[in-house]
Amino acid sequence: MNLFLYLLTVLIWGTTWIALKWQLGVVAIPVSIVYRFGLAALLLFALLLLSRKLQVMNRRGHLICLAQGLCLFCVNFMCFLTASQWIPSGLVAVVFSTATLWNALNARVFFGQRVARNVLMGGGLGLLGLGLLFWPELVGHTASPQTLLGLGLALLGTLCFSAGNMLSSLQQKAGLKPLTTNAWGMAYGAAMLATYCAVRGIPFDMDWSARYIGALWYLVIPGSVIGFTAYLTLVGRMGPERAAYCTVLFPVVALNVSAFAEGYQWTAPALAGLVLVMLGNVLVFRKPKPVSSVLKPAQV
Repeated sequence: MNLFLYLLTVLIWGTTWIALKWQLGVVAIPVSIVYRFGLAALLLFALLLLSRKLQVMNRRGHLICLAQGLCLFCVNFMCFLTASQWIPSGLVAVVFSTATLWNALNARVFFGQRVARNVLMGGGLGLLGLGLLFWPELVGHTASPQTLLGLGLALLGTLCFSAGNMLSSLQQKAGLKPLTTNAWGMAYGAAMLATYCAVRGIPFDMDWSARYIGALWYLVIPGSVIGFTAYLTLVGRMGPERAAYCTVLFPVVALNVSAFAEGYQWTAPALAGLVLVMLGNVLVFRKPKPVSSVLKPAQV
């Protein structure tokens, strides 16, 4: 089941960039995010109510969902999309891939979980591999104050993503399932972002073209309802640090789709980067060897 959820998350989130790209134009980015998570929340609530699986939460659970909505379904998306205006998307992907290391560190700080050496090594290899994958894009970018701002926003978005992972893990330890917490978190996130748009005077326009509507529903159902549920279930089952290695594999899937749809050409450094990413994946999921204990003869 873990392998299925892992591959499902990677394949879905590795292809959502196409839908995000198709949404650019008539509708402002924050409004598109509101539409995405607002509809996803409504769909989740409908499914949970019809199946009678909506769990009851106390005040603490709702407060954590509020924080999760702010981190996972609001601030981090605004940070990444704004950062992409000033720095290459490859650099955003490299910064985002550090979520594996941040999750390992945060799991240690907040839950006292031991940081496995193979996870850190695998995350480091994956980060190096992504650097090679996007090397031409990175070296061709001129440093500027906007670059530093973009990097700062990408890092802030990654930290928010990691914080959302910790909050979901906390909820699951309390017996709350991702379907319920995602429904509330997406609703809270969409509501907060809608309030931001209203205060800033951002119009709630709508693009009724088949391209925009199709992209929106792809982001709502596979990208949000299925993708976030699968990923956060992995966070509870495998631990935040191993689940977060998905962030390293998303760009690999995206580049393969780009090679098919947009004529992306694989280069020698990119192939070397792909090998490092896959090696990192093997390291992250390698089970540590049990420590053998030597039985000492009893003292007489």
